[in-house]
Amino acid sequence: MGKDPVNEPMIRHWCEAVGDRNPAYAGPDAMAPPTMLQAWTMGGLSGHSGHTGRSQAYDELLGLLDGAGYTSVVATDCEQEYLRPLRPGDEITFDSVIESVSARKTTKLGTGYFVTTRMDVRAGGRPAGTHRFRIFKYAPAVRKPRAPEDAAPGTGAAASEAASPATAATASEASTVSRPRRPRPVVNRDNAGFWEGVARHRLLIQRCDGCRTLRFPWLPGCNACGSLEWDTVEASGEGTVYSYVVMHHPPFPAFDPPHAVGLIELAEGVRMISNVVGVPHEEVRIGMPVRLEFERADEELELPVFRAVAAVAPVEGSGG
Repeated sequence: MGKDPVNEPMIRHWCEAVGDRNPAYAGPDAMAPPTMLQAWTMGGLSGHSGHTGRSQAYDELLGLLDGAGYTSVVATDCEQEYLRPLRPGDEITFDSVIESVSARKTTKLGTGYFVTTRMDVRAGGRPAGTHRFRIFKYAPAVRKPRAPEDAAPGTGAAASEAASPATAATASEASTVSRPRRPRPVVNRDNAGFWEGVARHRLLIQRCDGCRTLRFPWLPGCNACGSLEWDTVEASGEGTVYSYVVMHHPPFPAFDPPHAVGLIELAEGVRMISNVVGVPHEEVRIGMPVRLEFERADEELELPVFRAVAAVAPVEGSGG
């Protein structure tokens, strides 16, 4: 059973978070956004509510896969089907079943199994929708360390005595090469154009052909009018820090903590998440002007980041 009935505060918070101003989600006859379907089944963030929405069979399956060495997991996709609108006051019940486990598959991440669960959601005892969620449980592929191409030949005492600053530099380069790489972006047919633009050092924003609304991140359809036709405009590269967090924990091997992650409001009005660079993390401020640049993370990956262009003095508060 859902932890809470469908309610107006959660609907309002959801719409504010995603910027959805659809009038159907407010007022005396409001309905919940259909994409909130899963939200009404969730048990909260703490994990101590006693409400997980997961069956014992699902936990047993994951335990078996863990025991067989498939200890890593990545969510791949979800599918939802909506049968009728949900409205404030609806009491939610649901059943969750393991719908399928694939044959063993090998991907760039490693070898493992795709596990699909299906949740049938009801409101007042009547079917309201279906939510499918798919994960990949896998054993990570073993990556061979890349040896430096210009490593000096020779071993033993003679080679040690012949060590030079150039040899030390080579060792430093080898250390850099062996550093864990940043997570790879998921490129699909909906966002491939964005990453093609990044490769050409262009930050492209989608623009609806119907209502001319700009949107980011890239989506197959306009969230203002629903049109599937669109073109792109190139961002000027100017923006400001709309919000930010400083990441301390959990540590990620590919990053040097702590580091600032900003929600950047571009001059064109859309917002995107990226790293704020060129200034210590403790000096990042809301309202700080930033400028786009492209940073090469490794030989395969280049990313848009935003460099601080001027210091913004923090707002002084009154003492207590």
